[in-house]
Amino acid sequence: MSRLRPSPERHFINRTGWLRAAVLGANDGILSTASLIVGVAAAAATQHDVLVAGIAGLVAGAMSMAAGEYVSVSSQSDTEQADLARERKELAGNPESELDELAEIYVKRGVDEAVARKVAQQLMAKDALATHARDELGMSEITTARPVQAALTSAAMFSTGAAMPLLMVVLSPASALIPVVSAASLGFLALLGAIGARTGGANIVRATVRVTFWGALAMAITAGIGKLFGTIV
Repeated sequence: MSRLRPSPERHFINRTGWLRAAVLGANDGILSTASLIVGVAAAAATQHDVLVAGIAGLVAGAMSMAAGEYVSVSSQSDTEQADLARERKELAGNPESELDELAEIYVKRGVDEAVARKVAQQLMAKDALATHARDELGMSEITTARPVQAALTSAAMFSTGAAMPLLMVVLSPASALIPVVSAASLGFLALLGAIGARTGGANIVRATVRVTFWGALAMAITAGIGKLFGTIV
């Protein structure tokens, strides 16, 4: 008789750290650069001026994304480290109280009090700090802040995304620059939304419609502002 083996379950939560930074970076790269290009082009600028503005937007945006992600995720990391230091101190000074606290957490989750205390004792004997970090503070290997990874991922993906509408500026004729860049960028955004949803196990149609709608709205508003100021100036 063959033994029954549990079928492996496929989860996507372990991808949230890099996936969020990657999708945000690429989406922002496409959208901000395409909007900048459309806005400058609507102000009656030459194709060369539009390309220069787009390249400047790519460089500035990539640096901004990297710096922003690094600072924000570093703040999260600092908070995590401070909590771990506080927990380490409490474990050293009053381990019995920490044991009671951990057992109470398991009781609130539905575990019998005697079993909860036994489980808490066994887990704390193996790695008390890791146990409290996970079950009391909600920290895990998946959710741990990684500032450098977030910064590099965001900058790289922003540059990749921004390069797409810039390529359309080079390939499209000057007379059709705005419609070509707009249509291509919306296509890139839709593709990105679908890929991000697929990678994260989310609804593909909802993600695609969402990112395309907001992309079209952003480019329309920017084009309107560019046209207005181009006319005034």
